[in-house]
Amino acid sequence: MIDPAEKERLERLEARISEVKKAHAEPEPRADEHYSQAQVAWRMVTELVAGLLIGFGMGYGLDAIFGTKPICMAVFTLLGFIAGVKTMLRSVTEIQEQQAATAAQDDEGRNSGG
Repeated sequence: MIDPAEKERLERLEARISEVKKAHAEPEPRADEHYSQAQVAWRMVTELVAGLLIGFGMGYGLDAIFGTKPICMAVFTLLGFIAGVKTMLRSVTEIQEQQAATAAQDDEGRNSGG
């Protein structure tokens, strides 16, 4: 039989061990803070297509108003493509900055915690 005092001491030790394990456990990444490669790719495609469609729509509308059938449509579709690429590059820069900040926090946590 185990002495009641010894049993109580073991329970306190187990509680302390579980607290230390919880403190050193890595938190699970949240879904809204993490970008998978597929999410990034779809975001890029969406931004590019949106730029193209907006440019095409504006050019087609201006061609219909002014009667210059292919000119405005071609120019504004090209401008929409350029705007889409520029938006894609801005998004990539934003995502890279977020990943760099997350990596810096992780490195800081590992260096100060150990």
